[in-house]
Amino acid sequence: MEVGLRRREFGENGEEPMKSETDGINPAAKPSGTGCVECSARGGWWFHLRRCAACGHIGCCDSSPHQHASKHNAATGHPIITSFEPGEDWFYDYRTGETFAGPKLHAPHSHPLAQPVPGPAGAVPPNWQALLNE
Repeated sequence: MEVGLRRREFGENGEEPMKSETDGINPAAKPSGTGCVECSARGGWWFHLRRCAACGHIGCCDSSPHQHASKHNAATGHPIITSFEPGEDWFYDYRTGETFAGPKLHAPHSHPLAQPVPGPAGAVPPNWQALLNE
């Protein structure tokens, strides 16, 4: 989860989820791959991965050099992402700046465990930490 984000529970207290939390989530959308679509196409690298909850596009996080998940949101208007990292299950709504627990999406729910972070193997420069956005 990104630092400083507020977290809200999906369907808290047994209530139905707020409409704004379900707009933009398509549980049937399959992930576009195991890595950032744009970084993979250009031989680049990423720090962490995010999955568009509307279409399954996999993009890199805002700490990554190219911030493709946020660029996908800006280009498409798809408002919700979820982590594509093993063991993380949070969703983030660009409209509200809040995180929440969301529904189960089409598998896989993360990149392969053997895939390094940052990744992909062989594309990460030795000084990668100095290249992260803060």
